Order: sequence, then structure tokens, then C-alpha cells
Amino acid sequence: MARGTSPWLLPTVAAAAATTLLVRRDRRWALAAVPLTALTGTMLWFFRDPDREPGQGRVLSPADGVVQSIDAWPDGRTRVAIFMSPVNVHVNRAPLAATVTSVQHVAGGFLPAFNKDSDQNERVVWHFATALGDIEMVQIAGAVARRIVPYVSEGAKVSQTERIGLIRFGSRVDIYLPEGIAPAVSVGEKTVAGVTRIDRG
Repeated sequence: MARGTSPWLLPTVAAAAATTLLVRRDRRWALAAVPLTALTGTMLWFFRDPDREPGQGRVLSPADGVVQSIDAWPDGRTRVAIFMSPVNVHVNRAPLAATVTSVQHVAGGFLPAFNKDSDQNERVVWHFATALGDIEMVQIAGAVARRIVPYVSEGAKVSQTERIGLIRFGSRVDIYLPEGIAPAVSVGEKTVAGVTRIDRG
């Protein structure tokens, strides 16, 4: 299971277990036990964190999802935005080996991640010192996701594909490719964290 999910998962599991036991005394408790058990199963699936065989490439996808947009930035970088739906794995991974130089939480709203104004949502902005220079990655909360949980802090050294954080129930992850590095993905393409190559070799 993904780290950082216990505040949501444990109360649900406890409530499901308690109401299931109460069904033995009074069958009417099944009205609560059945949906709570179903919710527990759904959350266990939502918060899964499978092991992955790493892909090949200088920059690998930090998130499971679908490429929502690819935009040229005024400073020469290219932003690749990956939309994470509630059915995706919500754990994000380091796109390449790096030293974490900054992890900044920015307060904001909770618009749906596909909204063009979701850039102003609550987010965590990461900067990595890498062999390619500074790489910026942004975890963006959405209408459902109200909590971003970083796993590592400033100064940490991370390996490529290492788990670095969680967005509960999905949302969006943006990665900025340095000037001169073209994306290897296209809009609408599915990505797998730690597996799909983002940069064109």
C-alpha cells in the first residue's frame, strides 16, 4: 500500500470491520456494513503501490495517467502535463537520478485537474539537480485530491523511479523538460510512472 494513505484508509477499514461484526447481532447493520466493505475494497485498490520494472530513458514519467498537454515555455523548456484519474496509481516517482534542491508547497484552489485554470490549485513544486541540469516537477491537487504527501525532502538524493510522493485520488503532474530536449510522448498517450520514456533520445 502507498505511504501516506492511513488517515483515509484506517477509519474506513475500522468502520467496515465494526459494522460487519454488528451484523451478527442485528441484520439491519448490513445496510452500513455492505457499502463500507465495498468502500474499503475500493480504497485498497485506489491506494495500491505496485513494484515496477524501470523503463529505459534519460527522463521517465513521474506519474501514471494520460498526457493532457505539451506546451513550449517562454524560457525554452517544454512542459508535459500528465492527468491522473482516480483509477490510476497515485504514487509519483523521480523522473531521473537527482538531488532534491527544493520542495515547495503552494496553497491554492481545488479545480478539476483538466480545467485550464488548475495551474492555480494547491500544488507542490519540486526542483531536481540532475545530469541534464535543473528539472522542475509540479504535483497539482484537483477537485477530489485535497492532499499531496511528499516522501522525501530538500537535500535528499533520489534514484531514477524512486517513489517521491503521493497525490491522494490522483490529479495532475507536470514535468518541465530542459531547453533542447524534445518530448517522446504525445497528447492523449498513456504513461506509466517509472516506465514510460518522456524525453526523445
